[in-house]
Amino acid sequence: MPTLTRWYIKTALAYFVVALLAGLALAVRSVAALPPLFNTLAPVYFHLLMVGWVTQLIFGVVYWMFPKYSADKPRGSENLSWATYWLLNVGLILRAIGEPLVGLQPEAGTAGWVLAVSAASQWLAGLGFVANTWGRVKEK
Repeated sequence: MPTLTRWYIKTALAYFVVALLAGLALAVRSVAALPPLFNTLAPVYFHLLMVGWVTQLIFGVVYWMFPKYSADKPRGSENLSWATYWLLNVGLILRAIGEPLVGLQPEAGTAGWVLAVSAASQWLAGLGFVANTWGRVKEK
């Protein structure tokens, strides 16, 4: 298994656990008085689950299992693959920080920029993934 695939899968597992904790906090807030921060966790929970767990797992398995790009570059550009990994994760972490900030202080402009940078980072990661995977989707 390639090193990058192991990083994707282990990172996905870590986000899965954190997403489940966020889901638990969302469930507990409905029966207990918790600080206002807990009211802002719904989008964080969703992103941790869908981008952190599902998307990372898919990216890691695709990088590993899809047909070879070529003999000298079986998985396409390794540099682009690592850049995709880091862009996706930086974007997700910024999202997990920015969403509660926007929820607690919607008038603060800085938090909005954190979310914008997060979205741009994840979008670039998506483009990198598609660019590096496109040539591997072919007939036998």
